Amino acid sequence: MEQQTQLARLGLFDAKVPRYTSYPTAPHFANDVRGGDFRQWIEAIPAGNAISLYVHVPFCRRLCWFCACRTQGTSTNSPLRAYLDTLKAELDLLARDLPAGVTLSRLHFGGGTPTLLPAAMLTELTEAIYSFLPLGPNAEFSVEIDPNEIDDGRLDALAAAGMTRASIGVQDFDPEIQKIIGREQSYEITEAAVNGLRALGVLSLNADILYGLPNQTDSRIADSVQKLLSLSPDRVALYGYAHVPWMAKRQSMIPSDALPTPQERLGLFETARELFVWDGYAEIGIDHFAVKGDGLETAQRSGRLKRNFQGYTDDTAEVLIGVGASSISRFPQGYAQNAPATSAHTQKIREGQYSTARGHRFSKVDVIRGRMIEALMCDFSVSVAEVAALPGASRSDVSRWCAEVAAQFPGFVRFADGRLDILPEGRPLTRMVARAFDAYDLSRAGHSSAV
Repeated sequence: MEQQTQLARLGLFDAKVPRYTSYPTAPHFANDVRGGDFRQWIEAIPAGNAISLYVHVPFCRRLCWFCACRTQGTSTNSPLRAYLDTLKAELDLLARDLPAGVTLSRLHFGGGTPTLLPAAMLTELTEAIYSFLPLGPNAEFSVEIDPNEIDDGRLDALAAAGMTRASIGVQDFDPEIQKIIGREQSYEITEAAVNGLRALGVLSLNADILYGLPNQTDSRIADSVQKLLSLSPDRVALYGYAHVPWMAKRQSMIPSDALPTPQERLGLFETARELFVWDGYAEIGIDHFAVKGDGLETAQRSGRLKRNFQGYTDDTAEVLIGVGASSISRFPQGYAQNAPATSAHTQKIREGQYSTARGHRFSKVDVIRGRMIEALMCDFSVSVAEVAALPGASRSDVSRWCAEVAAQFPGFVRFADGRLDILPEGRPLTRMVARAFDAYDLSRAGHSSAV
Protein backbone atom coordinates (compact mmCIF):
# COMPACT_ATOMS: atom_id res chain seq x y z
CA MET A 1 0.00 0.00 0.00
CA GLU A 2 2.90 2.35 0.75
CA GLN A 3 4.32 1.80 -2.75
CA GLN A 4 0.93 2.55 -4.31
CA THR A 5 0.74 5.76 -2.27
CA GLN A 6 4.15 6.80 -3.56
CA LEU A 7 3.19 5.94 -7.13
CA ALA A 8 0.02 8.00 -6.73
CA ARG A 9 2.08 10.93 -5.41
CA LEU A 10 4.16 10.82 -8.59
CA GLY A 11 0.98 10.97 -10.70
CA LEU A 12 0.90 7.42 -12.08
CA PHE A 13 -2.85 7.01 -11.72
CA ASP A 14 -3.67 10.32 -13.40
CA ALA A 15 -1.10 10.44 -16.19
CA LYS A 16 -1.90 9.97 -19.90
CA VAL A 17 1.26 9.05 -21.78
CA PRO A 18 2.31 7.50 -25.11
CA ARG A 19 3.12 3.81 -25.48
CA TYR A 20 6.34 4.85 -27.24
CA THR A 21 6.30 2.39 -30.12
CA SER A 22 7.96 5.26 -31.99
CA TYR A 23 9.70 8.54 -31.25
CA PRO A 24 8.38 11.02 -31.96
CA THR A 25 4.94 9.49 -31.68
CA ALA A 26 2.52 9.47 -34.62
CA PRO A 27 0.50 12.55 -33.55
CA HIS A 28 3.64 14.60 -34.21
CA PHE A 29 4.02 13.48 -37.81
CA ALA A 30 3.66 16.34 -40.30
CA ASN A 31 2.39 16.69 -43.86
CA ASP A 32 5.81 17.64 -45.30
CA VAL A 33 6.87 14.01 -45.89
CA ARG A 34 5.42 12.75 -49.17
CA GLY A 35 5.78 10.05 -51.78
CA GLY A 36 8.93 11.58 -53.26
CA ASP A 37 10.68 11.40 -49.89
CA PHE A 38 9.50 7.81 -49.43
CA ARG A 39 10.90 6.84 -52.82
CA GLN A 40 14.27 8.46 -52.05
CA TRP A 41 14.46 6.60 -48.75
CA ILE A 42 13.61 3.32 -50.49
CA GLU A 43 16.30 3.89 -53.10
CA ALA A 44 18.86 4.67 -50.37
CA ILE A 45 18.60 1.19 -48.84
CA PRO A 46 21.97 -0.52 -49.40
CA ALA A 47 21.87 -3.28 -52.00
CA GLY A 48 21.65 -6.73 -50.47
CA ASN A 49 20.30 -5.50 -47.12
CA ALA A 50 17.58 -7.28 -45.15
CA ILE A 51 14.42 -5.29 -44.42
CA SER A 52 11.09 -5.90 -42.69
CA LEU A 53 7.74 -5.67 -44.46
CA TYR A 54 4.38 -5.01 -42.80
CA VAL A 55 1.20 -5.59 -44.82
CA HIS A 56 -1.92 -3.92 -43.46
CA VAL A 57 -5.35 -5.39 -44.19
CA PRO A 58 -7.90 -2.95 -42.70
CA PHE A 59 -11.02 -5.12 -43.08
CA CYS A 60 -12.99 -7.08 -40.49
CA ARG A 61 -16.13 -9.16 -40.77
CA ARG A 62 -17.36 -7.47 -37.61
CA LEU A 63 -16.02 -4.43 -35.76
CA CYS A 64 -15.04 -5.14 -32.15
CA TRP A 65 -16.05 -2.28 -29.87
CA PHE A 66 -12.84 -2.26 -27.83
CA CYS A 67 -10.58 -1.84 -30.88
CA ALA A 68 -9.08 1.55 -31.69
CA CYS A 69 -7.38 0.41 -34.91
CA ARG A 70 -8.38 1.97 -38.22
CA THR A 71 -10.58 -0.78 -39.69
CA GLN A 72 -13.75 -1.13 -41.72
CA GLY A 73 -16.37 -3.86 -41.83
CA THR A 74 -17.34 -5.87 -44.88
CA SER A 75 -19.84 -8.69 -45.35
CA THR A 76 -18.58 -9.62 -48.84
CA ASN A 77 -15.22 -10.37 -50.45
CA SER A 78 -15.48 -7.76 -53.23
CA PRO A 79 -13.70 -5.01 -51.24
CA LEU A 80 -10.98 -7.56 -50.42
CA ARG A 81 -10.44 -8.28 -54.11
CA ALA A 82 -10.12 -4.58 -54.93
CA TYR A 83 -7.79 -4.00 -51.98
CA LEU A 84 -5.57 -6.93 -52.94
CA ASP A 85 -5.22 -5.47 -56.43
CA THR A 86 -4.11 -2.19 -54.84
CA LEU A 87 -1.59 -3.99 -52.63
CA LYS A 88 -0.13 -5.74 -55.66
CA ALA A 89 0.17 -2.43 -57.52
CA GLU A 90 1.90 -0.91 -54.48
CA LEU A 91 4.28 -3.87 -54.35
CA ASP A 92 5.06 -3.28 -58.03
CA LEU A 93 6.16 0.27 -57.13
CA LEU A 94 8.44 -1.12 -54.43
CA ALA A 95 9.89 -3.70 -56.84
CA ARG A 96 10.71 -0.85 -59.22
CA ASP A 97 12.56 1.22 -56.60
CA LEU A 98 14.19 -1.24 -54.22
CA PRO A 99 17.92 -1.82 -54.77
CA ALA A 100 19.04 -5.23 -55.96
CA GLY A 101 19.35 -8.19 -53.65
CA VAL A 102 17.17 -6.93 -50.79
CA THR A 103 15.65 -9.76 -48.73
CA LEU A 104 13.11 -10.04 -45.93
CA SER A 105 14.13 -10.30 -42.31
CA ARG A 106 10.53 -10.18 -41.13
CA LEU A 107 7.18 -10.35 -42.93
CA HIS A 108 4.04 -9.55 -40.96
CA PHE A 109 0.38 -9.46 -42.00
CA GLY A 110 -1.68 -7.27 -39.66
CA GLY A 111 -5.01 -5.55 -39.55
CA GLY A 112 -7.86 -5.57 -39.28
CA THR A 113 -8.21 -9.26 -39.99
CA PRO A 114 -5.68 -10.53 -42.56
CA THR A 115 -7.26 -13.98 -42.43
CA LEU A 116 -10.41 -12.48 -43.91
CA LEU A 117 -8.65 -12.97 -47.26
CA PRO A 118 -9.68 -16.28 -48.88
CA ALA A 119 -6.98 -18.91 -49.32
CA ALA A 120 -6.42 -18.10 -53.00
CA MET A 121 -5.95 -14.40 -52.23
CA LEU A 122 -3.47 -15.16 -49.43
CA THR A 123 -1.45 -17.23 -51.88
CA GLU A 124 -1.68 -14.50 -54.51
CA LEU A 125 -0.43 -11.91 -52.02
CA THR A 126 2.53 -13.91 -50.77
CA GLU A 127 3.55 -14.81 -54.32
CA ALA A 128 3.48 -11.13 -55.28
CA ILE A 129 5.81 -10.36 -52.35
CA TYR A 130 8.22 -13.24 -52.92
CA SER A 131 8.52 -12.40 -56.63
CA PHE A 132 10.97 -9.64 -55.67
CA LEU A 133 11.45 -9.92 -51.88
CA PRO A 134 12.42 -13.46 -50.85
CA LEU A 135 12.66 -14.51 -47.23
CA GLY A 136 16.25 -14.29 -46.03
CA PRO A 137 18.09 -16.71 -43.72
CA ASN A 138 16.30 -17.13 -40.36
CA ALA A 139 13.46 -14.89 -41.54
CA GLU A 140 10.12 -14.90 -39.73
CA PHE A 141 6.70 -14.68 -41.37
CA SER A 142 3.97 -13.89 -38.86
CA VAL A 143 0.24 -13.39 -39.33
CA GLU A 144 -2.44 -11.96 -37.03
CA ILE A 145 -5.17 -14.59 -36.88
CA ASP A 146 -8.76 -14.20 -35.70
CA PRO A 147 -9.90 -17.70 -34.61
CA ASN A 148 -13.42 -16.75 -35.74
CA GLU A 149 -12.09 -16.10 -39.26
CA ILE A 150 -9.86 -19.03 -40.10
CA ASP A 151 -10.38 -22.42 -41.75
CA ASP A 152 -8.30 -25.30 -43.05
CA GLY A 153 -7.94 -23.77 -46.51
CA ARG A 154 -6.53 -20.50 -45.24
CA LEU A 155 -4.28 -22.27 -42.73
CA ASP A 156 -2.95 -24.50 -45.50
CA ALA A 157 -2.28 -21.48 -47.75
CA LEU A 158 -0.36 -19.64 -45.01
CA ALA A 159 1.64 -22.69 -44.02
CA ALA A 160 2.52 -23.35 -47.67
CA ALA A 161 3.67 -19.72 -47.96
CA GLY A 162 6.12 -20.23 -45.11
CA MET A 163 4.32 -18.77 -42.10
CA THR A 164 6.51 -19.39 -39.04
CA ARG A 165 4.58 -17.54 -36.33
CA ALA A 166 0.90 -16.91 -35.62
CA SER A 167 -0.44 -14.10 -33.46
CA ILE A 168 -3.85 -14.68 -31.88
CA GLY A 169 -5.90 -12.01 -30.16
CA VAL A 170 -7.56 -13.39 -27.02
CA GLN A 171 -8.45 -10.19 -25.10
CA ASP A 172 -10.40 -12.11 -22.39
CA PHE A 173 -12.11 -15.49 -22.23
CA ASP A 174 -14.93 -14.39 -19.91
CA PRO A 175 -18.24 -14.56 -21.90
CA GLU A 176 -19.76 -11.55 -20.14
CA ILE A 177 -16.73 -9.36 -20.80
CA GLN A 178 -16.62 -10.55 -24.40
CA LYS A 179 -20.20 -9.41 -24.91
CA ILE A 180 -19.47 -5.98 -23.42
CA ILE A 181 -16.46 -5.40 -25.68
CA GLY A 182 -18.10 -6.83 -28.80
CA ARG A 183 -15.65 -9.70 -29.28
CA GLU A 184 -17.22 -13.11 -28.68
CA GLN A 185 -14.58 -15.80 -29.07
CA SER A 186 -14.83 -18.98 -27.04
CA TYR A 187 -11.92 -20.89 -25.59
CA GLU A 188 -12.90 -23.86 -27.73
CA ILE A 189 -12.70 -21.85 -30.98
CA THR A 190 -9.34 -20.46 -29.94
CA GLU A 191 -8.01 -23.89 -28.97
CA ALA A 192 -9.12 -25.33 -32.33
CA ALA A 193 -7.21 -22.60 -34.18
CA VAL A 194 -4.09 -23.26 -32.11
CA ASN A 195 -4.31 -27.00 -32.70
CA GLY A 196 -4.80 -26.44 -36.44
CA LEU A 197 -1.69 -24.26 -36.60
CA ARG A 198 0.46 -26.74 -34.73
CA ALA A 199 -0.77 -29.63 -36.85
CA LEU A 200 0.65 -27.79 -39.86
CA GLY A 201 4.02 -27.26 -38.18
CA VAL A 202 3.51 -23.61 -37.15
CA LEU A 203 4.89 -24.03 -33.67
CA SER A 204 5.55 -20.40 -32.69
CA LEU A 205 2.52 -18.73 -31.16
CA ASN A 206 1.94 -15.18 -29.91
CA ALA A 207 -1.16 -14.22 -27.95
CA ASP A 208 -2.59 -10.86 -26.87
CA ILE A 209 -4.64 -10.45 -23.69
CA LEU A 210 -6.05 -7.23 -22.22
CA TYR A 211 -6.31 -5.88 -18.69
CA GLY A 212 -8.47 -2.94 -17.69
CA LEU A 213 -11.60 -4.19 -19.47
CA PRO A 214 -15.13 -3.45 -18.14
CA ASN A 215 -16.23 -5.69 -15.26
CA GLN A 216 -12.81 -7.33 -15.15
CA THR A 217 -11.78 -8.53 -11.70
CA ASP A 218 -8.68 -10.24 -10.32
CA SER A 219 -10.42 -13.63 -10.33
CA ARG A 220 -11.73 -13.16 -13.88
CA ILE A 221 -8.40 -12.16 -15.36
CA ALA A 222 -6.71 -14.99 -13.47
CA ASP A 223 -9.13 -17.45 -15.03
CA SER A 224 -8.47 -16.05 -18.53
CA VAL A 225 -4.70 -16.17 -18.03
CA GLN A 226 -4.85 -19.77 -16.84
CA LYS A 227 -6.90 -20.75 -19.88
CA LEU A 228 -4.37 -18.98 -22.10
CA LEU A 229 -1.46 -20.74 -20.39
CA SER A 230 -3.10 -24.09 -21.18
CA LEU A 231 -2.51 -23.25 -24.88
CA SER A 232 1.25 -22.79 -24.19
CA PRO A 233 1.94 -19.63 -26.24
CA ASP A 234 5.61 -18.75 -26.76
CA ARG A 235 4.97 -15.04 -26.30
CA VAL A 236 2.23 -13.06 -24.62
CA ALA A 237 1.44 -9.36 -24.85
CA LEU A 238 -0.43 -8.15 -21.76
CA TYR A 239 -1.79 -4.83 -23.03
CA GLY A 240 -3.74 -2.29 -21.05
CA TYR A 241 -7.09 -1.52 -22.68
CA ALA A 242 -6.99 2.09 -23.90
CA HIS A 243 -10.43 3.67 -23.59
CA VAL A 244 -10.27 6.54 -26.11
CA PRO A 245 -13.85 6.99 -27.45
CA TRP A 246 -12.96 10.48 -28.72
CA MET A 247 -10.60 8.73 -31.17
CA ALA A 248 -12.46 5.42 -31.69
CA LYS A 249 -16.19 6.17 -31.79
CA ARG A 250 -17.13 2.49 -31.50
CA GLN A 251 -15.73 2.48 -27.96
CA SER A 252 -18.71 4.60 -26.90
CA MET A 253 -20.60 1.27 -26.93
CA ILE A 254 -18.58 0.25 -23.86
CA PRO A 255 -20.01 1.57 -20.55
CA SER A 256 -17.32 3.74 -18.99
CA ASP A 257 -18.77 3.25 -15.51
CA ALA A 258 -17.90 -0.46 -15.74
CA LEU A 259 -14.20 0.25 -16.31
CA PRO A 260 -11.77 -0.38 -13.43
CA THR A 261 -10.04 2.53 -11.74
CA PRO A 262 -6.35 3.13 -12.47
CA GLN A 263 -5.49 1.57 -9.12
CA GLU A 264 -7.58 -1.48 -10.01
CA ARG A 265 -5.91 -1.64 -13.44
CA LEU A 266 -2.52 -1.91 -11.75
CA GLY A 267 -3.87 -4.73 -9.58
CA LEU A 268 -5.20 -6.57 -12.66
CA PHE A 269 -1.84 -6.26 -14.37
CA GLU A 270 0.00 -7.58 -11.32
CA THR A 271 -2.36 -10.53 -11.00
CA ALA A 272 -1.75 -11.55 -14.61
CA ARG A 273 1.97 -10.80 -14.44
CA GLU A 274 2.47 -13.00 -11.39
CA LEU A 275 0.73 -15.93 -13.10
CA PHE A 276 2.93 -15.67 -16.21
CA VAL A 277 6.11 -15.42 -14.12
CA TRP A 278 4.98 -18.32 -11.88
CA ASP A 279 4.53 -20.41 -15.04
CA GLY A 280 8.13 -19.77 -16.05
CA TYR A 281 7.76 -16.92 -18.54
CA ALA A 282 10.44 -14.24 -18.66
CA GLU A 283 9.27 -10.64 -18.39
CA ILE A 284 10.02 -8.70 -21.58
CA GLY A 285 9.89 -4.92 -21.29
CA ILE A 286 6.80 -3.40 -19.73
CA ASP A 287 4.07 -5.74 -20.94
CA HIS A 288 5.39 -8.84 -22.78
CA PHE A 289 6.28 -12.32 -21.61
CA ALA A 290 8.20 -15.09 -23.38
CA VAL A 291 9.34 -18.62 -22.73
CA LYS A 292 13.01 -19.11 -22.01
CA GLY A 293 15.01 -19.40 -25.23
CA ASP A 294 12.46 -17.49 -27.32
CA GLY A 295 13.93 -14.84 -29.59
CA LEU A 296 12.56 -11.98 -27.47
CA GLU A 297 13.95 -13.48 -24.27
CA THR A 298 17.35 -14.02 -25.88
CA ALA A 299 17.36 -10.48 -27.31
CA GLN A 300 16.56 -8.98 -23.92
CA ARG A 301 19.29 -10.96 -22.17
CA SER A 302 21.85 -9.88 -24.76
CA GLY A 303 20.76 -6.22 -24.89
CA ARG A 304 19.40 -6.46 -28.45
CA LEU A 305 15.70 -5.97 -27.73
CA LYS A 306 14.02 -3.34 -29.92
CA ARG A 307 10.63 -1.66 -30.02
CA ASN A 308 8.52 -0.77 -33.06
CA PHE A 309 4.89 -0.34 -34.10
CA GLN A 310 4.19 -4.03 -33.48
CA GLY A 311 5.60 -3.82 -29.95
CA TYR A 312 8.79 -5.57 -28.84
CA THR A 313 10.92 -7.30 -31.45
CA ASP A 314 14.26 -9.04 -31.91
CA ASP A 315 14.40 -7.92 -35.54
CA THR A 316 17.72 -6.26 -36.41
CA ALA A 317 16.63 -4.72 -39.74
CA GLU A 318 17.04 -0.93 -39.86
CA VAL A 319 14.19 -0.50 -42.35
CA LEU A 320 10.54 -1.42 -41.84
CA ILE A 321 8.32 -0.82 -44.87
CA GLY A 322 4.57 -0.66 -44.39
CA VAL A 323 2.23 -1.30 -47.33
CA GLY A 324 -1.50 -0.77 -47.36
CA ALA A 325 -3.70 2.07 -46.14
CA SER A 326 -2.42 3.86 -42.99
CA SER A 327 0.74 1.73 -42.76
CA ILE A 328 3.81 3.37 -41.24
CA SER A 329 7.36 2.82 -42.48
CA ARG A 330 10.54 3.48 -40.56
CA PHE A 331 13.86 4.37 -42.20
CA PRO A 332 17.15 5.69 -40.78
CA GLN A 333 15.99 9.04 -42.21
CA GLY A 334 12.55 9.10 -40.57
CA TYR A 335 8.95 7.86 -40.61
CA ALA A 336 6.51 7.80 -43.52
CA GLN A 337 2.80 6.99 -43.23
CA ASN A 338 0.45 6.03 -46.05
CA ALA A 339 -2.89 7.77 -46.52
CA PRO A 340 -5.16 6.48 -43.72
CA ALA A 341 -8.34 6.22 -45.81
CA THR A 342 -8.52 3.21 -48.11
CA SER A 343 -10.03 5.31 -50.90
CA ALA A 344 -7.27 7.95 -50.79
CA HIS A 345 -4.58 5.28 -50.64
CA THR A 346 -6.07 3.42 -53.58
CA GLN A 347 -6.35 6.57 -55.68
CA LYS A 348 -2.66 7.41 -55.26
CA ILE A 349 -1.53 3.88 -56.06
CA ARG A 350 -3.70 3.83 -59.20
CA GLU A 351 -1.95 7.01 -60.30
CA GLY A 352 1.37 5.18 -59.99
CA GLN A 353 2.45 7.09 -56.89
CA TYR A 354 3.15 6.14 -53.29
CA SER A 355 0.37 7.30 -51.00
CA THR A 356 2.64 8.77 -48.32
CA ALA A 357 0.54 11.44 -46.61
CA ARG A 358 2.68 12.45 -43.65
CA GLY A 359 5.73 11.53 -41.64
CA HIS A 360 8.75 12.87 -39.81
CA ARG A 361 12.40 13.48 -40.67
CA PHE A 362 14.74 12.64 -37.82
CA SER A 363 16.93 15.35 -36.37
CA LYS A 364 20.07 14.35 -34.48
CA VAL A 365 18.27 15.18 -31.23
CA ASP A 366 15.35 12.91 -32.23
CA VAL A 367 17.75 10.01 -32.68
CA ILE A 368 19.41 10.69 -29.32
CA ARG A 369 16.20 11.07 -27.33
CA GLY A 370 14.55 8.22 -29.23
CA ARG A 371 17.39 5.87 -28.32
CA MET A 372 17.12 6.83 -24.64
CA ILE A 373 13.39 6.21 -24.67
CA GLU A 374 13.77 2.86 -26.43
CA ALA A 375 16.46 1.78 -23.95
CA LEU A 376 14.15 2.58 -21.05
CA MET A 377 11.20 0.78 -22.63
CA CYS A 378 13.30 -2.30 -23.44
CA ASP A 379 15.95 -2.49 -20.72
CA PHE A 380 14.76 -0.07 -18.00
CA SER A 381 18.23 1.42 -18.26
CA VAL A 382 20.18 4.05 -20.20
CA SER A 383 23.95 4.03 -20.63
CA VAL A 384 25.36 7.55 -20.90
CA ALA A 385 28.42 6.25 -22.77
CA GLU A 386 26.29 4.45 -25.39
CA VAL A 387 24.05 7.47 -26.03
CA ALA A 388 26.95 9.92 -26.00
CA ALA A 389 28.54 7.95 -28.87
CA LEU A 390 25.65 8.87 -31.20
CA PRO A 391 26.29 11.65 -33.77
CA GLY A 392 25.68 15.08 -32.27
CA ALA A 393 25.36 13.80 -28.70
CA SER A 394 27.04 15.53 -25.80
CA ARG A 395 28.05 13.46 -22.78
CA SER A 396 27.43 16.40 -20.48
CA ASP A 397 23.92 16.98 -21.90
CA VAL A 398 22.99 13.30 -21.67
CA SER A 399 24.26 13.12 -18.08
CA ARG A 400 22.35 16.25 -17.16
CA TRP A 401 19.11 14.93 -18.67
CA CYS A 402 19.51 11.66 -16.77
CA ALA A 403 20.20 13.44 -13.48
CA GLU A 404 17.15 15.68 -13.94
CA VAL A 405 14.89 12.72 -14.69
CA ALA A 406 16.19 10.71 -11.74
CA ALA A 407 15.39 13.66 -9.46
CA GLN A 408 11.76 13.58 -10.63
CA PHE A 409 11.30 9.98 -9.46
CA PRO A 410 13.19 9.62 -6.15
CA GLY A 411 13.27 6.09 -4.81
CA PHE A 412 12.18 4.61 -8.13
CA VAL A 413 14.88 5.80 -10.56
CA ARG A 414 18.61 5.88 -9.86
CA PHE A 415 21.40 7.67 -11.71
CA ALA A 416 24.89 6.51 -10.79
CA ASP A 417 28.15 5.48 -12.46
CA GLY A 418 27.06 6.74 -15.87
CA ARG A 419 23.81 4.77 -15.97
CA LEU A 420 20.16 5.65 -15.40
CA ASP A 421 18.16 2.71 -14.04
CA ILE A 422 14.47 2.27 -13.33
CA LEU A 423 14.43 0.15 -10.18
CA PRO A 424 12.15 -2.92 -10.11
CA GLU A 425 9.62 -1.19 -7.87
CA GLY A 426 9.53 1.74 -10.29
CA ARG A 427 8.69 -0.22 -13.45
CA PRO A 428 5.01 0.82 -13.43
CA LEU A 429 6.38 4.34 -14.01
CA THR A 430 8.39 3.39 -17.11
CA ARG A 431 6.25 5.24 -19.67
CA MET A 432 6.24 8.32 -17.43
CA VAL A 433 10.03 8.19 -17.11
CA ALA A 434 10.27 7.86 -20.89
CA ARG A 435 7.96 10.85 -21.27
CA ALA A 436 10.43 12.93 -19.27
CA PHE A 437 12.87 12.58 -22.20
CA ASP A 438 10.22 13.52 -24.78
CA ALA A 439 10.87 16.99 -26.21
CA TYR A 440 7.51 17.26 -28.00
CA ASP A 441 4.30 18.88 -26.79
CA LEU A 442 2.21 15.99 -25.47
CA SER A 443 -0.90 18.14 -25.18
CA ARG A 444 -1.37 17.85 -28.96
CA ALA A 445 -2.90 14.39 -28.68
CA GLY A 446 -4.85 12.31 -26.20
CA HIS A 447 -2.93 9.32 -24.90
CA SER A 448 -3.90 6.30 -22.87
CA SER A 449 -3.58 5.74 -19.13
CA ALA A 450 -0.02 5.33 -17.85
CA VAL A 451 -1.03 2.11 -16.10
